[in-house]
Amino acid sequence: MSDADFTPLRVTYRQAVISRDTSRRIRTWAKAKGYTSSGRGGIAPEIIDAFFAAHPEAYEQTEFEMVHATARTPGASPEDYKWQEDSRLGDIYTDIYTVVFVRGHDEHEVLRRLGAVDEDIRLIGDGEYSQPEGPQIITVRRIGDWTVAIEDCGRRGAQREALGALSLDGGEAVAVQRHDHAQHLIAYAVDGELVTGINPRFPIDRQGADPDRLNRHLRELGIDPAADDHIDNPIPAALALAGRITGVMIGPHHLRRPILGAAIPGTYF
Repeated sequence: MSDADFTPLRVTYRQAVISRDTSRRIRTWAKAKGYTSSGRGGIAPEIIDAFFAAHPEAYEQTEFEMVHATARTPGASPEDYKWQEDSRLGDIYTDIYTVVFVRGHDEHEVLRRLGAVDEDIRLIGDGEYSQPEGPQIITVRRIGDWTVAIEDCGRRGAQREALGALSLDGGEAVAVQRHDHAQHLIAYAVDGELVTGINPRFPIDRQGADPDRLNRHLRELGIDPAADDHIDNPIPAALALAGRITGVMIGPHHLRRPILGAAIPGTYF
């Protein structure tokens, strides 16, 4: 599939324009109406909505386009991952997590290459999740030819050094990192080398030894790798891309516990 074979699905979004003057008006109005509004920082959405409802003449908006990734050929689709769009990962809500698919190493070896020592490795039970004070929880399971490691509130497996270690000795590793406070990432490594790293929100932002290696899969998901587009469903798109690379799709049932994993002392948020 070439770039000329499809037209990306573009979605128009509308957003309120709030100038400094309008912001001052909202704060003054909110104070007079008895709303609690900080003099600094953002204004609560419900206050903004109430102000514009009372002053429709003050409402201005801007329009912008984003691309919605969707499968154009048979295979893994972003629609298959709607279950995690609200940041749900198993029984918790988390805005930071990493899923790593590894071929060439079993569950114990993947945990070791992610930094666990043998005494850290055990069954991880219900209710055990990474906490700010540590330890970091990583669970692993075998799906077909791949070992899948899941870090809740972690990004260890998406680091270049970890991907190199996980893919050494003729292996492959694909990492999907969700980080709502920084940058999402999908990365593909082979035999210790980062082949391609992609920002799934802006896929034109690619790096690695062969940054265009996954372009065919991007096109299959309705993404033009040559366009400076903003993707509105980056994590479902990244997980679908990982599924097309590996042939493995994960679902909520793969997150059930108890399951083999590691509780690694310290944190890696």
